[in-house]
Amino acid sequence: MSILEFSLLIWIGSFCAGLIGALTGLGGGVIIVPLLTSVFGVDIRYAVGASLVSVIATSLGAASTYIKQGYTNLRLGMFLEVATTIGAIVGALIATFVSVKALTIVLAIVLIYSAYLSQKPRVEHAEDESTDPLANYLKLNSTYPTSEGLVSYQVGSLPTGFGVMLIAGVLSGLLGIGSGGFKVLAMDQVMGVPFKVSTTTSNFMIGVTAAASAGVYLTRGYIDPGLSMPVMLGVLPGAFLGARVLVGAKTQILRIVFGVVLVVMAMKMVYNSLIGGL
Repeated sequence: MSILEFSLLIWIGSFCAGLIGALTGLGGGVIIVPLLTSVFGVDIRYAVGASLVSVIATSLGAASTYIKQGYTNLRLGMFLEVATTIGAIVGALIATFVSVKALTIVLAIVLIYSAYLSQKPRVEHAEDESTDPLANYLKLNSTYPTSEGLVSYQVGSLPTGFGVMLIAGVLSGLLGIGSGGFKVLAMDQVMGVPFKVSTTTSNFMIGVTAAASAGVYLTRGYIDPGLSMPVMLGVLPGAFLGARVLVGAKTQILRIVFGVVLVVMAMKMVYNSLIGGL
């Protein structure tokens, strides 16, 4: 396979990853890392480095559109980003001392759990009006646009959500996946934030989290420009497209396909790790 063919195939896969990552808020890294390791045989540390670059691109591509549309809760995102940034730096430092096989197994577990999260039914409008005193003090409660107009929502269980975000940051730095699934889980199910607000705020946050990890990987020499460039060039237009179609999209079929892809890639990575293919 020539360098041009290699780059073109990576671009196509990255475009799909950016599209799905922007639509679901899970981040394109959950596809990029297993794609590069299982299909193209890239060392997982270099795959994680390229994935972190793609996650930053996904966030930049989708966040501006979501903010203009009024979905992203910037105050909530910036507050929770404190936890994810700390966790990302810790995870990136740990990753350089963990074996490739261990990283692969952990990633496979996260992939399967992300697939499970993607299939869980979620309500579009939050019905739980419980809130958190700290959320009130920090003015984190907000509104988001719907077909019936602006709908207000309350943010609850902020300390618990902050703790989940810390774990999400560690996973992001360790695996380079953006850990959007855990961010969406924390906001949507723990803090009672509407699903579309959770996914869009997650997209805003993953770029900052990935940037914190990318610096560590860059100094360690795990970000290869020749690999990262086609990944970024593919993810960015995919993220822009995903951001444009999210508002009116019915993502149930997408969730099913996404979940199947994650499980298949996770099983393949475990198989390769046990056989020694990586």
